[in-house]
Amino acid sequence: MANDTPKLGKPDIAHSNPLSRDMLAKLDYDQLTNCMRCGFCLPACPTFRETGLEPESPRGRIALMKAVADGIMEPNQAFQDQMYHCLGCRACEPACPADVKYGRLIEQARDVIEDHAKHSAPVKVMRKAVFSSLFPNRSRLKWLGRSLGAYQKSGLRKLARGTGAMKLFPKHLREMEAILPDASGKGVLERLGGEFYPAKGEPIGRVGMFRGCIMDVMFAETNVRTVKLLSEAGFDVVIPDTQVCCGALHAHSGEMDGARELARSNIAAFKAAGVDYIASNAGGCGALLIEYDHLLHEEDAWREDAEWFAKRVIDVSALIVEKGRVPAFAERMARNLSGAAADTASVNPDQTPKTLITYQDSCHLRNVMKGSDAPRRLMRSVAGVSFVEMKEADRCCGSAGIYNVTQPEMAGQILEHKMEHANRTEARYLLTSNPGCLLQMKLGIEKHGDSSRMEAMHIVDFLYERLAAEDANERN
Repeated sequence: MANDTPKLGKPDIAHSNPLSRDMLAKLDYDQLTNCMRCGFCLPACPTFRETGLEPESPRGRIALMKAVADGIMEPNQAFQDQMYHCLGCRACEPACPADVKYGRLIEQARDVIEDHAKHSAPVKVMRKAVFSSLFPNRSRLKWLGRSLGAYQKSGLRKLARGTGAMKLFPKHLREMEAILPDASGKGVLERLGGEFYPAKGEPIGRVGMFRGCIMDVMFAETNVRTVKLLSEAGFDVVIPDTQVCCGALHAHSGEMDGARELARSNIAAFKAAGVDYIASNAGGCGALLIEYDHLLHEEDAWREDAEWFAKRVIDVSALIVEKGRVPAFAERMARNLSGAAADTASVNPDQTPKTLITYQDSCHLRNVMKGSDAPRRLMRSVAGVSFVEMKEADRCCGSAGIYNVTQPEMAGQILEHKMEHANRTEARYLLTSNPGCLLQMKLGIEKHGDSSRMEAMHIVDFLYERLAAEDANERN
């Protein structure tokens, strides 16, 4: 349903095309006109850097949106495809001197496109299953985790690969399947045995842990370690059982009504928990959570609570560095990696070479949550390691939610260039703060690197394994 609320400076145009009419109604016209066409966004945009084409830039896409809203251009298939060719990394926003909220514009444009989309029957069924049935429903996500876990552990995966059945799928899906971690139907609540986990020592504050959907199915152990790391830093942690998916995939895919519905559920869950902070360990989730106030700004009944929620959202690294007691971390003798030499121990740091680590920014953590500094401060606090800054670590890796599935060619080009920089660091560990980025970097190491010399890890896992103050057996 189009939003007919008039906005300052919006022209009065009688459109014959329904999509153009709704584009004018739903787009934030002030943001469209705020774009000065200066071009500062061009070098920040991954798709423009790959193609050099004006329509592949934020400035170009804004011009296309405005042309459609103003009735100058028909919203044909090429226009619609271009709106989805954007990664949504939002690197253009920090580069923009006019502070244009490009991310909101692209989501609004996709929302209108989906209102008028004429998908085939299979696509309609798939979208309904994913956005209406799967992600909003915790029990179905658990079922997905159990099913995928059974496939991975029962021998079916080995059989599918051995018989060549996987060749029925496109190459990029086969590659992604090969690097998926072990899934499970047991999330952080089941593994910890309850919704509350106490602080070590005097509590500093009460933190609500946002467990996510994919995180709690594919990376449940990282969620557990996030809770324990926050406890070590001095926080009581509560994990509200009624929380749901953040809605980021909905928002990026033109399903804004679904995103708003999920936002209301999460706000209610964390408000009832009475938390001081809401911790996210996934940059993609955090970027939408922190903008719930904008997502629901037109709903009088939810505006105040949405603002309460948004101002409490913080990335786990920033929470530990800025509000907590930073634990002591030290490199230790770890497992061998594919026959490579074991990690250097911290027993004799003066004589032992330091382990090299590097970091790939989560675009949404850096560009939306402004959280690029805290992870680096934590990495540099680990005794026995040396942090190497990767060239263009602030550039998108090509994951971008499900972009690497829907736009594999462009995602593959971006990843190949990313790995050129990653390999030059000669780092043993490539860390990141988002599950999509982590999977993409694992894929990059398999395709363009050397998995016997480099391993991709979530920063939480890396830090947790190096807690120096407590016996590992007691922690686990």
